[in-house]
Amino acid sequence: MSTLEIIILALIQGLTEFLPISSSAHLILPSQILGWADQGLAFDVAVHVGTLLAVMIYFRKEVSNMMFAWGNSLVKKQHSNDSTLAWWILFATIPAGLFGFFGKDFIEEHLRAAAVIALTTVIFGLLLGFVDIKSKQNKEINDLGFKGAMYIGLAQALALIPGTSRSGITMTMGLMLGLNRIAAARFSFLLSIPAIAMAGSYLTLKLVTGVDVVDWQAIFMGSFLAFISAYACIHYFLILVDKLGMMPFVIYRLILGAFLFWFIS
Repeated sequence: MSTLEIIILALIQGLTEFLPISSSAHLILPSQILGWADQGLAFDVAVHVGTLLAVMIYFRKEVSNMMFAWGNSLVKKQHSNDSTLAWWILFATIPAGLFGFFGKDFIEEHLRAAAVIALTTVIFGLLLGFVDIKSKQNKEINDLGFKGAMYIGLAQALALIPGTSRSGITMTMGLMLGLNRIAAARFSFLLSIPAIAMAGSYLTLKLVTGVDVVDWQAIFMGSFLAFISAYACIHYFLILVDKLGMMPFVIYRLILGAFLFWFIS
């Protein structure tokens, strides 16, 4: 990979991992339009590490509180809002893990087409816009309940379909369940931690058991750029969505979907 390819792909991964605009829809563009080769497993691992560090460091206080509270709930049987939230996130991650384990081969073979990505980009973008306008948005995360957390977990499993957007579909379900925009975004970001960790672990296993040659310059540069862009993305998204709502991202998805349909026609 050239330095330019490393920079662009790392920034795309870092920015689109947490925005509700679909990372797969964007990562297909350089390869389809510019003819770039696949970046390889090592680079995939690097950018996953970068985005995982970004969300964990940004929400370090919440993550630390949940980890200690979860440990106390196991050892001392002491329960709190933080331990409850930790359990919700763990259980809500299960659907995506199962769907990914059993469906990854089918998805890779049949659903990574540009037409599928264009269609899901538009459909789930319209759904996000509809829910953002119609939902009550009067609940905080602690009002979600176990059932609500599992609904968001099931929605996250759908994000394995390219073009859906993990953050987009989980925020959509959160809004549908009555969470306000900030609460929906924060729960989506916290839920991403085990999801990204699972994806990164799977890619790491494939890397260490494979024969790919590791370009360490690409690894460190990609991981650093993905971290910086993802951290900035989380920070400014929470500010922007509180002021403008989801509509700017809905409009962007519709334009992107239209471009993809035009490109493949």
